[in-house]
Amino acid sequence: MRAEILCVGTELLLGDIVNTNAAYIAKELAAIGVDVYYQTVVGDNNERLEESLNLAFSRADIVIMTGGLGPTYDDLTKETVAKYFNVPMEVDQASLDSIRGFFKKIGAEMTKNNEKQALMPKGATVFHNNWGTAPGLALTDGKLTAILLPGPPGEMKPMFAAYVIDYLSKMSNKVLVSKNIRLFGIGESKIEDMLHDYMKSSSNPTIAPYAKIGEAMLRVTASGKDKEECEKLIAPVIKKINEILGDYIYGIDIPNLQYAVVEELKEKGLKVATAESCTGGMLSEFITSMPGSSTVFDCGVCSYANNVKSKLLGVRDSTLEKYGAVSEQTAAEMAAGIRAISGADIGVSTTGIAGPDGGTPEKPVGTVYIGIDSENDRRVIKLNLSGRRSDNERYMVRYRSAQNALFAVLETIRKHY
Repeated sequence: MRAEILCVGTELLLGDIVNTNAAYIAKELAAIGVDVYYQTVVGDNNERLEESLNLAFSRADIVIMTGGLGPTYDDLTKETVAKYFNVPMEVDQASLDSIRGFFKKIGAEMTKNNEKQALMPKGATVFHNNWGTAPGLALTDGKLTAILLPGPPGEMKPMFAAYVIDYLSKMSNKVLVSKNIRLFGIGESKIEDMLHDYMKSSSNPTIAPYAKIGEAMLRVTASGKDKEECEKLIAPVIKKINEILGDYIYGIDIPNLQYAVVEELKEKGLKVATAESCTGGMLSEFITSMPGSSTVFDCGVCSYANNVKSKLLGVRDSTLEKYGAVSEQTAAEMAAGIRAISGADIGVSTTGIAGPDGGTPEKPVGTVYIGIDSENDRRVIKLNLSGRRSDNERYMVRYRSAQNALFAVLETIRKHY
């Protein structure tokens, strides 16, 4: 089956709202074996909406539409679909009762125009909206199918999960299963170079690299009659990739690097403490954003000024005077200092030049040192994180510094505990 995603709303075209619906729907469709070749956004204009719907059905069996189901005059999605399938509109009493019940529940007056949301193309399968007022629907003539959902993601996503997946699964004879391999310390081009022949020769599963900020991801996707068959196809591919890129892999099907660190710390019963300069608390924020972080993180110090480095962390004045705040020596003493005052198993520090000013020929913007201090692992990593000059260069240096610090902690855990 081929589907096209058609999102309706002038606010999407103007950039007032980010179109997260298309990404969500595409991912969910892939999971049940529905191919998506096109995504379209169209404004609240009847003529252009008709044109977009005709084009979508010329190249897809299923068109999934979001938006344009509201009570106002320019909400035209249902009417346009009814016209395409040549069916009249009629009141769905259950939907009307549900809408009235919603307004009664929230203690608000229901205006007359809200009754428009209960009008449905004749013969439609109605998806009742327990998260808002506008119902969704599916309409088919046996060959082509239109699925209409509200635009707000808080309504669209739960309705898709509650109704649409089951509706479409009954129409599909295959499923797709993907595994996301997350990597750090290696770029997309290097991954492609190392896996080039293997990726070209692998058709089921397929292997696709994706670049992310400071890291990369490999998506391994298999097609089969059920999830079990797909899992069997994927297993040897992941094993092979691990043999080639194992040093860079920090997890499979996990959300991010900080999740991997916190889970490893919990599993080993360890604690980490942070001493930050250039990252300004970002490293601590990454860690504490994870559920359960309170069991592995007791203390973080944001030591931006040199006197804080010396008074709180015990960095020697002679070290700061001789080598400077941005140095291997200072990073090492910061990591040791935070470990000493916190009692943590692992101390990690960051110090560097985030820019846009402050760089020198010897230490340009983007020069960063990551310090690690633990019973079995004491080291300092020097990084050059400079890139193109941009409005967010400072943020990116800080962000990537925090990422590298997290990965350094992960390496320490896996190699020494």
